[in-house]
Amino acid sequence: MNWLTDTKIPIGKTAKKLFDWLQDVGEPFFDWLANVMEALIDAILWVLQTPHPLFVVAVVVALTYALQRNWKTALLVVAGFLFILNQGYWEETTESLTLVLSACVVCMAVGVPIGIATAHRPRLFAAMRPVLDLMQTLPTFVYLIPAIVFFGIGMVPGLIATVIFVLPAPIRLTHLGVVSTPKPLLEAAEAFGATPRQTLWKVELPYALPQIMAGLNQTIMLSLSMVVIAALVGADGLGVPVVRALNQVNTALGFESGFIIVVVAIMLDRILRVERK
Repeated sequence: MNWLTDTKIPIGKTAKKLFDWLQDVGEPFFDWLANVMEALIDAILWVLQTPHPLFVVAVVVALTYALQRNWKTALLVVAGFLFILNQGYWEETTESLTLVLSACVVCMAVGVPIGIATAHRPRLFAAMRPVLDLMQTLPTFVYLIPAIVFFGIGMVPGLIATVIFVLPAPIRLTHLGVVSTPKPLLEAAEAFGATPRQTLWKVELPYALPQIMAGLNQTIMLSLSMVVIAALVGADGLGVPVVRALNQVNTALGFESGFIIVVVAIMLDRILRVERK
């Protein structure tokens, strides 16, 4: 078998050369991107941490009721936030929410337009499908290596790694929602003289809204799954006590912080759940 291993395909060496080249050539771009991401993170963190926690809770509960029109869901959100405050994890929760919300802003801003484009261009989607599969199946720890190389340690590399891992979800679900628009609706819009832009905004996007919101929901859930991994590159949040509990073999701290992550995930899922009427 030596003849087979002696002709090893240089995947690792090629990737290293590529990242070294990107680091040299793209340094101004990566510095600009890091500044933009850091500004977004700081803005969301300021909004969540500057007011009194109970004021933030009241705003989120009001938003929940406005979206869901269900007092039980609003009560569930209140109970979840009070539990977080009771356990003393408010600061860590707001830091994790900052990472999740930042990832949502970036992923939805990039993923929805790409999903719409691929829905109208089947060849583009066929070309992108292997890339999307690679982004979702490549071990997430691998993303941390170039993220550290390009952006250093902190919240920004955690955000970048999260975005790369999560981005396929809104792309795929937006694509699915748009291509699932019934042909009679499209034919009716065309018969009434609608332009392609009007068809998109008045027919396809409203019909695809539940799928797009499902993409947002998946973005949030997958972002939360990256909280612990992002803590390994210096990102603050609920992943920090989980990593600390792992290093110390501290069962109490591990279950405590892990349960908070579950509560946050349940609340975000209920707040943003949209069902087709």
